[in-house]
Amino acid sequence: MNPRASEAPRYTAEFVERGYNNRAAVPDHPQFMAEYVERSRVAREALKPQLDLRYGPGPKETLDLFVPRERARGTFAFVHGGYWRAFDKSDFSFVAGPFVDAGHAVAVLNYDLCPAVSIAEIVDEMRRAVLWLTREGPGQGAPSPLVVSGHSAGGHLTAMLFVTDWSALGLERFPLAGAVSLSGVHDLAPMVHFSYNVDLRLDEADAVRMTPILQAPRSDAPIVAAVGALETSEFLRQTQLLWDAWPHNRPERASSPLAIAQRHHFSVVLGYADRDSELTRATLALLTGRSGRR
Repeated sequence: MNPRASEAPRYTAEFVERGYNNRAAVPDHPQFMAEYVERSRVAREALKPQLDLRYGPGPKETLDLFVPRERARGTFAFVHGGYWRAFDKSDFSFVAGPFVDAGHAVAVLNYDLCPAVSIAEIVDEMRRAVLWLTREGPGQGAPSPLVVSGHSAGGHLTAMLFVTDWSALGLERFPLAGAVSLSGVHDLAPMVHFSYNVDLRLDEADAVRMTPILQAPRSDAPIVAAVGALETSEFLRQTQLLWDAWPHNRPERASSPLAIAQRHHFSVVLGYADRDSELTRATLALLTGRSGRR
């Protein structure tokens, strides 16, 4: 990682477009999106999940639940990316296989998208999803411990779960055993200047309110800050920001963010299709308590 990565740049529209437009940075991104869809179709056919379980009132407040044949030992929840404005849980069913094979339940979460809702509303939806998994999940075959991973915008949503006052939502304790922010956006200031803000509709005050690293985490549960080593300098910097801001949430054995070799923004999440990948192993370690604080 760049040791100067946490230094804030000057946010011109040109700079932000170059740093955050991943489709432009990876011209062959359509082939990776097609791979998501095909791998996910195969996973659903093989694993026969419960589809579209409702966790909240919004049109897309649903999840797909994959459970192993034997009693699950824990639950892995995945939050997709797409800049809060694209993709669907059905595109990411492929993440389930390695975790189900390892004896864990997997919940792939959907949420309503911008501009139909705001980022703040999506954060609230993810909170409702975690509440559902905590309260209803065990009866559906998805017990604790619960580990959440999010990719890109999903990494932001995952980090926002760490700054949530869960006691105000009726929980006696912090609900996550750990988390992974994969290529996450942890400082939303650049998004105000991004072309996609036509859908996000963020102003500077919104960006501050929705920036997790400006808030104190409510737990010292471990959070893996991961990124593809071939991603743009801004995504490398965003990952370093989380690492620097929340030192008490670093996994005990980690000496730096997890930079995954030879992976860019669209290929890095495919690590979850491989049980032996560095990404999957780091996530399984959170589920089994071998990665740090609980």
